Amino acid sequence: MNFMIRAAQKDDLPQIMQIYNTEIMTGTATWNSQPKSLQDYEQWFNDLQTNSFPLFVAVESVSQQIAGYAEFSTFRNFNVYHQTVEHAVYVDPQFARQGLGKALMLELIRHAKQQGIHVMVAAIDHENTGSIRLHEQLGFKQTGYMPQVGQKFGQWRDLVLMQLIFG
Repeated sequence: MNFMIRAAQKDDLPQIMQIYNTEIMTGTATWNSQPKSLQDYEQWFNDLQTNSFPLFVAVESVSQQIAGYAEFSTFRNFNVYHQTVEHAVYVDPQFARQGLGKALMLELIRHAKQQGIHVMVAAIDHENTGSIRLHEQLGFKQTGYMPQVGQKFGQWRDLVLMQLIFG
């Protein structure tokens, strides 16, 4: 399959919502436990645009289906962190293991460098070894490990913190 990565548009939000809400209900890549509404996504999209943060989608060329998405935004809500961002990448399970996560990450990294971002942070569930390996391949270093900081599906979850420092 062929994919194109482009900036997301408001019309993409229902498909983005479907990818994320599926992960909320079935996976541990996000620790959110409540599905999001389209109104939630519209507010999120507007907030990203207002703050000049990117939202990229990977689109399957033939069907035009959104196969995955990636974004980054504020790491912590203090102005001293204005050159540090935290990112998120989600791929629809039917398009997994086709290199989309890496392609989306590379687009985020390219954009972060252009925007003068100094540090990109990843917060990853400790059992998501595929994501941890991908981040390592892209130059991220583990900088923290936080045992039992979240709960999902009745289990305590450990959080791996990784970061990529630019220049």
